[in-house]
Amino acid sequence: MSFFSGSPSPNDIDNWVCVLEANTDLEVEMAQNYLSNLKIPSNILSKRDSAYSLNVGEMALVYLYVPVEFEKKARKALAKLEHEEPDFSYDEENNGDTGDQGKED
Repeated sequence: MSFFSGSPSPNDIDNWVCVLEANTDLEVEMAQNYLSNLKIPSNILSKRDSAYSLNVGEMALVYLYVPVEFEKKARKALAKLEHEEPDFSYDEENNGDTGDQGKED
């Protein structure tokens, strides 16, 4: 059952395009930080109803917008981020030990 007549959609904002839609601020903020590191400007539009502290459903949508001229670059970067596996490797020879443990100053 939907409380709205249609599915909620991002607002149309002149010269900006929505590149990410999520239910948590954290997810969108992490994506915004990633784009920022790539020098891609972005803004967040949150439609979350903070009075109810919801993070699922139609009353909890958060959108990430970029300028139209950065849309292709932003979508490519976000797709790459989503499909890459994080590198949790460490120095296996030392079992991750940096050699600093147990040393006295």
